[in-house]
Amino acid sequence: MSVPNIPLNDGNTIPQLGFGVWQVPDDVAEPAVAKAFEVGYRHIDTAAVYNNERGVGRAIAKSGLAREELYITTKLWNAEQGYDSTLAALDASLQRLGLDYVDLYLIHWAVPARDDFVATFKAFQKAREDGKVRSIGVSNFHEAHVRRVIEETGETPSVNQIELHPHLAQARLRELHRELGIATESYSPLGIGKSLSEPVVQKIAEEAGVTPAQALIRWHLQIGNIVIPKSQTPERIASNFDVFGFELTPAQIDAITGLPEQPRLNPDPDEFNLDDKWPYGDPNSH
Repeated sequence: MSVPNIPLNDGNTIPQLGFGVWQVPDDVAEPAVAKAFEVGYRHIDTAAVYNNERGVGRAIAKSGLAREELYITTKLWNAEQGYDSTLAALDASLQRLGLDYVDLYLIHWAVPARDDFVATFKAFQKAREDGKVRSIGVSNFHEAHVRRVIEETGETPSVNQIELHPHLAQARLRELHRELGIATESYSPLGIGKSLSEPVVQKIAEEAGVTPAQALIRWHLQIGNIVIPKSQTPERIASNFDVFGFELTPAQIDAITGLPEQPRLNPDPDEFNLDDKWPYGDPNSH
């Protein structure tokens, strides 16, 4: 079955299920993305700071797939925020990916201490005018960050990609997104694996005859999220895509949604700033 497309507020669409490559080394990204293409994924989510844009680009080049069949997302790293530096960073990402444009470009973090995300978003608007980006959005933005972008640029981001899983369901932010017409995209959708061991999730997966990961991905899809599970294992890459042959019941959806909230698994966007350490090194060194 083909992946449903979610309409964005700019008139474009995005495949609701994608393949993420966070923490996938560059030399592993190529075969992982190639496997993702083989099983049916067409939406790939990377970022400059992941240091694997080149590997993703190699997989794209060797895939034989037409560019218009693919949906490629990448993200601007914190150190490159600012108008001119953003445009230069995008050119570098495009070169590493071997592409003329990306379908979605995201500000990776708000970095409020730097206070450059508005100028950065204005550079995104310019990049779109220049044909280097189809849609522009944000990642790890709280409500105040989102509202400031709208107020100071006159445009609502198309997507906000946020940590979202059963233990951080982000109900309030998802409701804001609905009000503003922003698509919600989930990263760490399986709770970095922790949600898989939840007895409620395991019971629902058993009832549905699927794996816990499949049940959770289905939960994301049915509550309207764009979801980008990642794996380096060919069998799991295929399994995570095989989520369109069943549906969860409303009671099962409510049971997963009702799991107790736990602390974030990733930094708080209000606190994660430019000087905070990130374990992936300098994307421009690869």
